[in-house]
Amino acid sequence: MSMILVIDDSEVIRALLTDYLTDMGHDIETAEDGEEGLQKALQGEWDLVICDLHLPKRNGFEVMSGMGSQRGSLPFIFTDSLPDHIHDQIAEKTDCPCLRKPFDLEQFRAVLHETLDRVKTT
Repeated sequence: MSMILVIDDSEVIRALLTDYLTDMGHDIETAEDGEEGLQKALQGEWDLVICDLHLPKRNGFEVMSGMGSQRGSLPFIFTDSLPDHIHDQIAEKTDCPCLRKPFDLEQFRAVLHETLDRVKTT
């Protein structure tokens, strides 16, 4: 299946997504802050990065922009628990999906499949 990097400072979210995605057949690596996430993102061959926006050391946008040209067409799915007005600003700045926490796993699954399908067709 796919190689997915999950970057989130919540141990619960990392464990939940790791179990859920592994059960779906994906290979998962995790990072608990933005700096570790950026280093792993630069070192791995990922099909997708799932990244919290509010992280210690680097936020989700800094992780994505820190990849520079190495990001290429690597898709990101952002997660957040930020207020509505900030969530709306994020949606305006990027074409990446952004799921509000707490998100429903069926909603997550739909966004995951849509994102991975979009990558396979490009």
